Amino acid sequence: MRLSRAFLPTLKETPAEAQIVSHRLMLRAGLIRQTSAGIYAWLPLGLRVLRKVSEIVRQEQDLAGAQEILMPTIQPAELWKESGRYDDYGKEMLRITDRHDREMLFGPTNEEMVTDIFKTYAKSYRDLPRNLYHIQWKFRDEIRPRFGVMRGREFLMKDAYSFDIDAEGARESYRRMFRAYLRTFARMGLKAIPMQADTGPIGGNLSHEFIILAETGESVVYLHKDLLDFDVLAQDPTGTGDPSPVVDFWTSRYAATDEKHDVAAWDAIPAESQVTERGIEVGHIFYFGTKYSKPMGLTVSGPDGTPVVPEMGSYGIGVSRLLAAIIEAGHDENGIIWPDAVAPFACAILNLKPGDAAADALCEQLYAALPGEAVYDDRGERAGAKFADADLIGYPWQAIIGPRGAAKGIVELKRRATGERLELPLEEAVAKIKASIA
Repeated sequence: MRLSRAFLPTLKETPAEAQIVSHRLMLRAGLIRQTSAGIYAWLPLGLRVLRKVSEIVRQEQDLAGAQEILMPTIQPAELWKESGRYDDYGKEMLRITDRHDREMLFGPTNEEMVTDIFKTYAKSYRDLPRNLYHIQWKFRDEIRPRFGVMRGREFLMKDAYSFDIDAEGARESYRRMFRAYLRTFARMGLKAIPMQADTGPIGGNLSHEFIILAETGESVVYLHKDLLDFDVLAQDPTGTGDPSPVVDFWTSRYAATDEKHDVAAWDAIPAESQVTERGIEVGHIFYFGTKYSKPMGLTVSGPDGTPVVPEMGSYGIGVSRLLAAIIEAGHDENGIIWPDAVAPFACAILNLKPGDAAADALCEQLYAALPGEAVYDDRGERAGAKFADADLIGYPWQAIIGPRGAAKGIVELKRRATGERLELPLEEAVAKIKASIA
């Protein structure tokens, strides 16, 4: 992408309505634009990040054995009446009446719809287990939407729903999703800690929130130091074996939000192993048994021919919310610091003197060597403006090319996260950038 032709509406001033870092930087970097309260348009750079985040989520869901479908945003009200949730959900649900006076709604979640879809297919225990997921836009009419995409009314979610013949099978599905979530966030360069959450009237202990640690997080979290030292991808490189050891490690160490904090259990931990941080919830997994399958008439024939009501679980990741959380966890006074895996582009090529033959030629060579992963700042702006925009948007690498270096075939690389600078020949610079996104 050549910036002289790009739609990249960056802002020099911080909009007055932006109260938190991620909201300010997403607006200033031209990732999003508010269209109404809690509803945002995704601009080219923001959409690129959203797609990269979605693809990592998708890959890990597929690896865990889930199968992707796509359910509609508009749902018939009778499904929610069948489950008993229609009247209880409250004003957050956007209710609609179509031209035939049928009651409809803009889906805030999909337990009812996926149960209805699955029950038309599942007839026997041989049709289980199954796990179906989709990545789709949701709507909840928050009374006070705020903090940009962190708490908007329209948002992109990944929802998965498991169906198992018995409780032990459902727990195995839960463990697989637990591991998939750890891997998903680790691949995005994030430290996410699973913390026990409320399970409601179902009981048990199979409900966990996944909390990203960030200084500007919305809640206080307490955890054992061992959890910070655990390298998810190194300890479980394939993500295909028995998930129990991984789950057992994470659930055997203390981790709780301030709402679930147990002072006595915390005091029993040696002081040198106690860590108090702030965090942001980005995912929630939940085993709820037959809460939806039973009232909605989902039954299958068991091994002995008797009817069995499948056990279910649901697993959500706030995909659009994740972008804000990533920024809250990675930024400085100059702008965003994207992890390599989700950055809109790996590198910004900064031509310090457009019109200089050597600088122009070297920039073009580098741009051609990084197809789809570089932006070329070929604008006739002063160097300071180019550096400021590159820092604001947060490309992991800046390739700085001026007449003096270009005459020697040298590219100056700056690493956004650390400020490290390297002077390298073109081929080595390309290899360095490619290695970071491999």
